[in-house]
Amino acid sequence: MQTEAFTELFPLFNSASPETLEWLLSVSVEHEYPANRAVLMEDAWGNAVYFIASGWVKVRRFYGDRVVTLAILGRGDFFGEMAILDESPRSTDVIALSNVDLISVSAQRFIQTLFKDAQLHHRMLQLMVRRLRQTNWRFLLRHTPPAVKLANTLVWLAENYGEVNEEGAEIFNIPHQDLADVSDISVEQTSQIIEKLHNKGWLKIDVESEVMYLVNLKQLNHLAEHV
Repeated sequence: MQTEAFTELFPLFNSASPETLEWLLSVSVEHEYPANRAVLMEDAWGNAVYFIASGWVKVRRFYGDRVVTLAILGRGDFFGEMAILDESPRSTDVIALSNVDLISVSAQRFIQTLFKDAQLHHRMLQLMVRRLRQTNWRFLLRHTPPAVKLANTLVWLAENYGEVNEEGAEIFNIPHQDLADVSDISVEQTSQIIEKLHNKGWLKIDVESEVMYLVNLKQLNHLAEHV
């Protein structure tokens, strides 16, 4: 992958120096995972940061016998950074929702890069703060109606990972249980709301292609703002 394509794909590296990008690409490793394959397992020590070149993954955690999806990540995002920054075991699993292409950089080399490139270090902190704000926003939504919570999730996924075409904003057709977990509503509520949004013509699902089109993103965004 060329450095220009790398920075275009991964916002983290927008401000990194050309020397940093060339070196990272020279030490990176490419991986392919099929859908439903575990990418990282809970309690494994952090040994790399992973960047999503294509596909979708979910971050999940076990609470006793119950497993909960904490986040859904798509193309251009990354994961694994927390475990290498605090040098502790991972507390979550990462599972491929679809076929996924990943690029990894070892923990030692990534840490070295952060120390060498102050701009990259600053950009990393910005994106981590952005994730924290998203978590805080989800907390603020805890007492809002289920439809508002789900609309917020769908809009966020579209704005961060969606691809716009003539059908609308295209995202992966994420399983209802995962959408329910991330939105903090029940799977029954998720299914009912998805059906209502489909009947309104605000979204469309292509089961065969495993994609969801947010046809009326403006209306979904309006619904999401009813906080």
